Amino acid sequence: MLTKTDHLLNIDTIYLEPEVPAYERGREILARYPDAQHIEVPSHWQIPELHGNAGLVEDWIKIKRTVLVLGVKKSQTCTPYERGADFIAPSQANGCTLSCPYCYVPRRKGFANPITTFVNIEQICRSIQRHAGKQGWKLEPTQADPRLWVYEIGTNSDCAVDALISDNIPDMIGLFRDTLNAKMTFATKYVNRDLLNCDPQRRTRLRFSLMPDSMSRLLDVRTSPISERIGAINDFVEAGYEVNLSFGPVIFYDNWLTAYAELFQQIDDTISPAARAQLAAEVIFLTHNEALHEVNLRWHPKAEAVLWQPSLQETKISGTGGENVRYRLNIKRGMVDQFCTLLKQHMPYCHIRYAF
Repeated sequence: MLTKTDHLLNIDTIYLEPEVPAYERGREILARYPDAQHIEVPSHWQIPELHGNAGLVEDWIKIKRTVLVLGVKKSQTCTPYERGADFIAPSQANGCTLSCPYCYVPRRKGFANPITTFVNIEQICRSIQRHAGKQGWKLEPTQADPRLWVYEIGTNSDCAVDALISDNIPDMIGLFRDTLNAKMTFATKYVNRDLLNCDPQRRTRLRFSLMPDSMSRLLDVRTSPISERIGAINDFVEAGYEVNLSFGPVIFYDNWLTAYAELFQQIDDTISPAARAQLAAEVIFLTHNEALHEVNLRWHPKAEAVLWQPSLQETKISGTGGENVRYRLNIKRGMVDQFCTLLKQHMPYCHIRYAF
């Protein structure tokens, strides 16, 4: 069991589906928080006092720190993907105790959206294993990887933080270590050094999310400092991880390129030859949401001063049909080109997997 960090998680209330105690992982987690109040719910999606309750914005951080939801993952589908992974795997969790105001995850269940951990991890792993087995060997390279099928496991949570709750993530690292034709990947803003002991054997691609330190101090609420994330890259490479970078969200503000040049230089000054040799990055410019903007104004208005810039933004319909905003396309094209040119100047060894 990985180490609990009280400043991030001090669980006193657990909402749980009725089937949770029937699973070994469920019993392990419940035993880990013996003093927590248990509230049985019919579904992790149906908790009115948590989801869709606008009044909870006043207790946003407290809920993320003190509330945990336990459920059973029903859907076991691996979905094709076209960017940094070939497939999105069934999630072992959703929600997060981190509190980044730009995060899209709160749009799914609404408002504070604390961590929901799925206790049927053995079923989840078996479904991924079956899917990978059906793919056979990868005969042609994709954007995700030239040789192995890549499964994204962290679209709805921060997996390094999830590993503070249970051994779901170490179990998945072990699964892919033993899967000859595939690897897994996830992005994180938290340095969980307990994961250094998981022996991934290059079958886990960990992506540290980075932005200039001054902006991170404003926006990356409850995350590991940028210097700590950069400082951990060499250690994770040495421990057997493939370590990539996720520059996202990239946010436009005064002197943004100067700030990113300083960030690139900090990375270049820190990472080892081994880290450089395997380094790649994804570049993701900010997408925001009007409903989330209104919520954020009630708990973190300073963040919205940089995230919400109507004069530079336009409506965008997401792949799932949601209405979001992004930088205007005629402006964004130039921003992307400037960013990628700057990155190549400072870190020519860093392959840009995609930028949008």
